[in-house]
Amino acid sequence: QVQVVESGGGLVQVGESLELSCEASESSASPYTMAWYRQAPGKLRELVASITSAGTALYGDFAKGRFSISNPYIHFVYLRMNSLKPDDTAVYYCKFQTWVRSVAVDYWGKGTLVTVSS
Repeated sequence: QVQVVESGGGLVQVGESLELSCEASESSASPYTMAWYRQAPGKLRELVASITSAGTALYGDFAKGRFSISNPYIHFVYLRMNSLKPDDTAVYYCKFQTWVRSVAVDYWGKGTLVTVSS
């Protein structure tokens, strides 16, 4: 069982920056994708950003230009969030995705709360 652990959430003011990190306990070197999702109260979970082990990154429209995902070490990602807004307040979840016999298997962290105060 792969464990996924997020860290770095907290309370910030509008316009400030915050960096989240996530590490998966996977031991193999197989291809993978790691992603950040977020869920605000009363809203559906949405994709923030994802990155493959080959380095291909994707962003949600709201994240383009403000957020940056990086994969400096195997099974470890950062999410840098700049110019934060109150609408960015949410629980941020990290997902580790790998493939077993060509079937995608997802592992989720418990989430870390980001609160942006005005």
